[in-house]
Amino acid sequence: MLLAFLLASLLAQDSSSVGRSPNAAIGRQPRTIAIDDAFAERAHLKVGDRVSISVAPGMAGDTVVVGAIVKRGADPSEVARGDLRVRMHLDQLQAVAGYGDRVDRFAISTTPAADIPRLIDRINGVAFGFQAYRSHDIAVETSRTFQVVSRFHRAIGIITIVASSVFLLCIMVLKVEERRRDIAALRLMGISRATVMRAIVIEAALVAVLGSALGVAIGWAISLVVNWHYQALYQTPLAFSIVTAPTIAFAVSLSLLLGITAGVMASLRLVRTPPLALFGR
Repeated sequence: MLLAFLLASLLAQDSSSVGRSPNAAIGRQPRTIAIDDAFAERAHLKVGDRVSISVAPGMAGDTVVVGAIVKRGADPSEVARGDLRVRMHLDQLQAVAGYGDRVDRFAISTTPAADIPRLIDRINGVAFGFQAYRSHDIAVETSRTFQVVSRFHRAIGIITIVASSVFLLCIMVLKVEERRRDIAALRLMGISRATVMRAIVIEAALVAVLGSALGVAIGWAISLVVNWHYQALYQTPLAFSIVTAPTIAFAVSLSLLLGITAGVMASLRLVRTPPLALFGR
């Protein structure tokens, strides 16, 4: 068992720093460490392999055994860093880091009933230089880049919706204009304006629904490709693209609304025009 689950970000750019070592410590059983799956894949390590950890490349190190391979978490703040993680005993970490009895940061787990503001004040008042933060505040601070990207995507989505609505309106106007004679014939046969307009609006709604279904299918396929590529590139289980039920419902509803609006606007001018005028007479 590991005595402390402290994470040391070890950039394994040089295999001399963390590499295979056939020489076990004499007189005692080698201790264990845990490495993340990205490190295991890059260094071709597996559970039971012996490695040597040292402060610097080329120095004599401590022989340890890979006791576990930990799956990397989906943390957006660490996607592009490329660090490889090792979990080791506290005294091993102190020796490698050279910090002695110091730490950069530590985490405290609280119960749901804990008074978090009071606890933060008590920690900050223990000694000069302490600064406590909520985990939520840290997550928000480290995710500002993703918030900017999210706003950028939202702006692109709004522009796309406006452009698609104009395009849909133009398509419906052209489609209805091509059927001037058909509409005129229906009017001369005694079909009411409301019935003709209702038929055009229903047709526009069907076109919008079918287009939405096709768009959802394409978006879902693209989302799978994006996740497959970037999860392999960054070696993370983080989902870079997701298609959720609320997103689908919003897209279909908006498309249906725009389709009905385009159908109404395209049909209004023709149903108000006398039938003989539609024939060009």
